[in-house]
Amino acid sequence: MSFEEEWSSARTTAAATGRGGARVATRPDLKVDGDELGAVGSEAYGLHQRLSRDGDHARPATFDAAVALTGADFSSGAALLTVHDRWNTQLHTLLDACAQISNHLDYSAATHAREEADIAASFSTSKINECLT
Repeated sequence: MSFEEEWSSARTTAAATGRGGARVATRPDLKVDGDELGAVGSEAYGLHQRLSRDGDHARPATFDAAVALTGADFSSGAALLTVHDRWNTQLHTLLDACAQISNHLDYSAATHAREEADIAASFSTSKINECLT
């Protein structure tokens, strides 16, 4: 195979695939309606609420134990404080992610509804204009 043939084949293959060699869909394959977005957003909000309430129960006791162990010269005190800090960081990361999901889906649903209303109004206006001319 000549260089030109190989290069042409590589370009054709690249045009038909996306990143990582995945096939690019010729038409959109993702469809979600407002009810589904609302349900996912509601679940994310509920998870955020439950994590806010229940995700921090052990943190104060863990901190107190870490301080007590460190004060008694146990090396496990520092390790327990590391667990405490890591848990706190991860909990806040998860809470932020849940809030972002919930907020984004609320925003997406509201934006879609607004765009649908604008389109409907534009069609109505065009029909009125047709009747006037």
